[in-house]
Amino acid sequence: MVTTLPHVETDYYIGQMSGTSLDGVDTVIIAITSDNQIELTGSTHHEFPAALKEQVMALCQGTQDELNLAAKVSNQLSKLYARGVHDVLLSTGINASEIKAIGCHGQTVRHMPPHYTVQLVNGALLAELTEIDVVCDFRSRDMAAGGQGAPLVPAFHQQVFQQTDKDTIVVNIGGMANITFLPAHGDVGGFDTGPGNILMDAWCVKHNKGTFDENGQWAHSGNVNEQLLAQLLDDPYFKMPAPKSTGREHFNLQWLTQFPIRDIPAADVQATLLQLTAASIVKEIKQLTQSADVVICGGGAFNGQLLKALSQILGSNFHVCRSVKMGIDPQWVEAMAFAWLGQQNLLRLAGNVSEVTGAKGARILGALYPA
Repeated sequence: MVTTLPHVETDYYIGQMSGTSLDGVDTVIIAITSDNQIELTGSTHHEFPAALKEQVMALCQGTQDELNLAAKVSNQLSKLYARGVHDVLLSTGINASEIKAIGCHGQTVRHMPPHYTVQLVNGALLAELTEIDVVCDFRSRDMAAGGQGAPLVPAFHQQVFQQTDKDTIVVNIGGMANITFLPAHGDVGGFDTGPGNILMDAWCVKHNKGTFDENGQWAHSGNVNEQLLAQLLDDPYFKMPAPKSTGREHFNLQWLTQFPIRDIPAADVQATLLQLTAASIVKEIKQLTQSADVVICGGGAFNGQLLKALSQILGSNFHVCRSVKMGIDPQWVEAMAFAWLGQQNLLRLAGNVSEVTGAKGARILGALYPA
């Protein structure tokens, strides 16, 4: 007797992410099979040109003639996104006609829940330049339903990281940090815990230490100022119940300079900022579960001192590892999530987790720009 295996079809989607760290654009191609297996097929990263980064930062902080600048920056960003699409297609040998859609998060310049959120991308231009359907503007539908519009990655985390025999916490550390709680049994949870790399990066730039603290070495050279740490952790955001989300509008260099840091050595401030990120993440994890695998992704996954701090504060009941241990390189998780959210839009399936964002219910996310 001959057994015929079911035919498995594969669709390709592109995902693009440029986050609050403003380090550039991550572009990926993922393969999604008809039996819901997800595989990273190709990836590329393009740094922001210095002038574009300055313009995005100006929009984040508030500047004159914002409408004009925002429109021009949207077009510049879309051309950079298109370059990412072109390069990842070239590197994989996949033709644009084989891509079902691009899921592009766009560049957040203002996130003010419950009032509004702004991610810059010209979806029509990106579709025109790539000749591929584009799905973007993912956050606004969730916010229209009363949600925070963020974080949006937990639904994808559930698809790729859920374990049935133990609790899993996924910690994405970009400019901001967010966690996804994937219990072995029960409902998915998640929210922004507070600053991820954003304060550490800003402090590095202020003191001419580069754009980021590579592997946390500068922080490692200093000592945590416990008094300052306690003052930082006293910020009302850390006491807010979920659902909650935050951004550069709240946690920024100006926020930091309101604290008594003038007489503290710069390296000690950096060490304290690293501890702030770790402590604010751990506080929330321990309120969710007493034992779990803690999977780290995002740029913070490459900061060895930060991972060491997380492990030390969490203790032996928690196993901290980078997402590569679960099969996905930490750098590409978010871009993969928006590729997957692009598929959800085309299939008319919900992309949010309402228990996470606080929306009234499951919603189809994103606006479609046909090629």
